Amino acid sequence: MEIRAKNLQVAYGDTVVVDKLNIHLEKGKITTIIGPNGSGKSTVLKAVTRLLNYQKGAVYLNGRELHKFGTKELAQQIGVLPQMHTAPPDFKVKDLVSYGRMPYQKWYKRNQEQDEKIIEWAMHSTGVYKLKEKSIQECSGGEAQRVWIATVMAQQPEMMFLDEPTTYLDISHQLETMRLIKKVNQESGIGIVMVLHDLGQALEISDHIIVIQNGKKYDEGRPEDVITAKMMKEVYNVDCEVVWLKGRKKPLIVYKEIC
Repeated sequence: MEIRAKNLQVAYGDTVVVDKLNIHLEKGKITTIIGPNGSGKSTVLKAVTRLLNYQKGAVYLNGRELHKFGTKELAQQIGVLPQMHTAPPDFKVKDLVSYGRMPYQKWYKRNQEQDEKIIEWAMHSTGVYKLKEKSIQECSGGEAQRVWIATVMAQQPEMMFLDEPTTYLDISHQLETMRLIKKVNQESGIGIVMVLHDLGQALEISDHIIVIQNGKKYDEGRPEDVITAKMMKEVYNVDCEVVWLKGRKKPLIVYKEIC
């Protein structure tokens, strides 16, 4: 499975936010979109998942224009976890994860045996099965994020889109979420496309990086080829070195002294 955006332009009113964007997203890979605040990262994510209309260009899923898919048909292909998500406080974890099966159901039918198996698989895969009878309100921030990821997994999408999945989490839960995303990708083959602010995490987890600057693609490619001292200076206006340490598979970003 693949998604291609060609000459994409997205605007809010008369203000163009993303322009002349060409990107290629593939199943099986972890692709991370990075860039400064306000550069258009989340707008790109929303446009290629049909959460936001675009003014020019097109988005293709396996060669078929995105707007030609029915809502349920598209939801069987791609799952989206927005940055902000809420559920009624009395919802139990299992009830929330069950919503991931909606794209496969008729309005007059309840979950079938196969649906229940997939719901349990999603909860086991994300480590939240033991929480299934808890309300979502009782879950910690890290637990709740895993529950939401389980809900998207229950859709059984070919690709999963996550908008800043570590926002509002402490460092321990950020790392826990990153490990879960890697596990989901490796064990299920689901393609992951996400927006991240933490460039160290992006370096560690990604197979592919897309850099957005002022609404346009600055660069894309392997993390170690894209995240360079030159890119950091030109895109983020930050002085740093990207260094390799013996025994590490990915380099580290070393920032110049603050004082």
